[in-house]
Amino acid sequence: IRRGDHGKVIALEARQLSFRYPEGPLLLDRIDLRVETGECVALTGPSGSGKSTLCAVLAGVIPRSIPGQVRGEILLFGERLAGMPLADTVRRIGLVFQDPDAQLFFPTVEAELAFGLENLCFPEEEMERRITAALDAVGLSSCRQRATKDLSQGQKQLTALAAVLAMEPGLLILDEAFAPLDDQGAAAVKQIIRDFKGAGGAVLLVEHDPEDLGVADRSYFLAGGRLQEVAQ
Repeated sequence: IRRGDHGKVIALEARQLSFRYPEGPLLLDRIDLRVETGECVALTGPSGSGKSTLCAVLAGVIPRSIPGQVRGEILLFGERLAGMPLADTVRRIGLVFQDPDAQLFFPTVEAELAFGLENLCFPEEEMERRITAALDAVGLSSCRQRATKDLSQGQKQLTALAAVLAMEPGLLILDEAFAPLDDQGAAAVKQIIRDFKGAGGAVLLVEHDPEDLGVADRSYFLAGGRLQEVAQ
């Protein structure tokens, strides 16, 4: 396991990472990025600059589920992501997108949270503990038996986040996850990020609203396929 300048474990590291979709132009050009445990790193940049694509590459969704040509290296807690079994990847990375409707697949909130845990064959008692803790964290304990189709967009987004938290990953990637949330929901997610960092987790946060960037410790700016760390 590699450690950063301050002795903390590097949760996510990209080295000379480049990407293009099949037959498409180069979208990401020799990117270097790192996120250490105990910190939240923001990823900013103009609309269409490839921030969501970079998140999908870093989480292994590309090229595993979406085709494309990836060059360079991605390390997750010191291990190469390219050779990692899918089960290990989903245990370690929690990815939440901007659109909650694209992330919810089950009729009830409880079923949504249970799915990933059932797939990894967790015992019922452990599943119960994780589901209860995740719903408490996002403030949706009272919605456990509700139909996901009846939730507000903000509640759907918090359900998607809870489903990720129930897996207890070491790394959260939040791709404009604040977009569907009201002020109360955004405040809850910021507190979750602080708690997650405090417990030794790592967070990569894609965001453009300066009000939501206060929770980040460092930030990168993506434009024209190139990534630069922004001086604090």
